Formats: sequence, C-alpha cells, structure tokens
Amino acid sequence: MSGATRQEVLGLYRKVLRIARRWQSQSGLDKDSDVEKKYICQEARNLFKQNRNITDPQLIKNCIEECNARIEIGLHYKIPYPRPTHLPPMGLATQSGRRLHRQVELRKQAKPIYLHSHHESG
Repeated sequence: MSGATRQEVLGLYRKVLRIARRWQSQSGLDKDSDVEKKYICQEARNLFKQNRNITDPQLIKNCIEECNARIEIGLHYKIPYPRPTHLPPMGLATQSGRRLHRQVELRKQAKPIYLHSHHESG
C-alpha cells in the first residue's frame, strides 16, 4: 500500500470514529445513541481489521468507495446499519432462463457498493 493510500485509509478510520463519537440516534434517547455508537465503532474495527492485509490497489479502492458510501448513507438517513436490498430469490431475469447459479451471480452484481462487506444471513 502506498503512503498516500495508507494515509487515506487511516483518515477514513479516524473520520468514522469521530462520527461515532458525535452520533445521535433518531429517537434522541441516550440509550439508543450509545448502542448505535458502539455498533459504529465495532463495525469499523471489524471491517478495517478484516481488510488490513489487502494489497491489490483496485480492492483497496473498492473498500474506500464502500466506506465513503456507508458514511454518506448513514449520515443522510441517520441510521448506522446497512440498508439491505430486497430482491426475490429468482427475481432477476436472464437471457438463458431462470437457472439458480446465474441468479446467484446476478445477485452479487446487483449488490450495492455499500453492502459488499455485509454478509447476508440466509
């Protein structure tokens, strides 16, 4: 990782932690704000730790874009949690019919950038 990229990543990490420190939940309750602050810090810690060994410049760029997108969406909607997408299991049309493996590929391609590191449960 180049020095400039390293500084950009560390700057993003500090930015996320500053956002967490000032975070206020939509309900305005201190209890809810504390839970959401803790979630933001833990999610940032986990994702940055998970991605710390990435050396491919394109993958690093994708992770930076995802982080920026999650920051913008979280601040806009005032919700720190990823906004899931709802696609029916076989809802994406294909030219060659409705084959399951093709549907899985299309679902991966249709996943928004801010959800790339979020693992679906189920």
